[in-house]
Amino acid sequence: MTNQRGAVPHNAPVTVVGLGPMGLALAEALLDRGHPTTVWNRTPAKADGVVTKGAHRVESVAEAVSASPVVIICLKDYETMYGVLGSAADVLPGRVLVNLNSGTPSEAITAAGWAAKNGVAYLDGAIMVPPPLVGHPDSAFLYSGSEEVFSEHRETLASMGAPRFLGADPGLAVLHNTALLGMMYATMNGFMHAAALVGSANVPAVEFADLAINWFMPTVVDSTLLAQAADLDAARYPGDLGTMQMNLNALEHIVRTCVEQGVHADQARHLASIAEQAIDAGHRDENYLAVFEVFKKAS
Repeated sequence: MTNQRGAVPHNAPVTVVGLGPMGLALAEALLDRGHPTTVWNRTPAKADGVVTKGAHRVESVAEAVSASPVVIICLKDYETMYGVLGSAADVLPGRVLVNLNSGTPSEAITAAGWAAKNGVAYLDGAIMVPPPLVGHPDSAFLYSGSEEVFSEHRETLASMGAPRFLGADPGLAVLHNTALLGMMYATMNGFMHAAALVGSANVPAVEFADLAINWFMPTVVDSTLLAQAADLDAARYPGDLGTMQMNLNALEHIVRTCVEQGVHADQARHLASIAEQAIDAGHRDENYLAVFEVFKKAS
């Protein structure tokens, strides 16, 4: 299945195991880009839509694995993957397994070891977009594990989105996924809390979003983080433009304002508590980024 450069052709056969909303989106993207695509799902009827578009449905996992050199798994978690692939153990050796389940770094590392024992070339991955954006050339898919496998099958992976290789440690993709999702939830909570706060004065969220998202985030927050990311790596937190104590004062004002306006205050209290921990750890006269030292340690 390889050409003279060792890379798999752009129209190589692929199997997709697991047809939830994301699995269906993966199968459709592969079909759209010319890949003969075999599909399997525990509930066969979920494949009806992609079968009408040209996918080949099979009845067993073993048939699905046997049909293609590359098997893409999109299931609930790693334990589900083991349970599903257990019935196909005899046909797994020699295949490439691209695992797009969710879980933890240690689970990904364990899965890579399991794959090696079963003669399977393995990539762990993470999808960083919702199903409607699968197949777009700028939709990020993160991968870690075997760089050789990644390079060989890059064209196939690019059919689903923009593939980015993070390193040989199989846990890196799911670790980055977890970090980015954590940032997403924190950012969304920050915006929704802020919208609730100004909403207590009857300011519409649509009106606030223009100021907060279109100006404040890119101009103040994003630019600051980009400019000072190197300071995090260097543990350098000069307080000449503002100290941790000054920021704690601001956070305490946010808490008091939430209470005055009758808005949920626990998030603001938690942020103030983290700043207090930083001060207790000796960062009173450093800037707010010194909370990074708090985050690096277990709570």
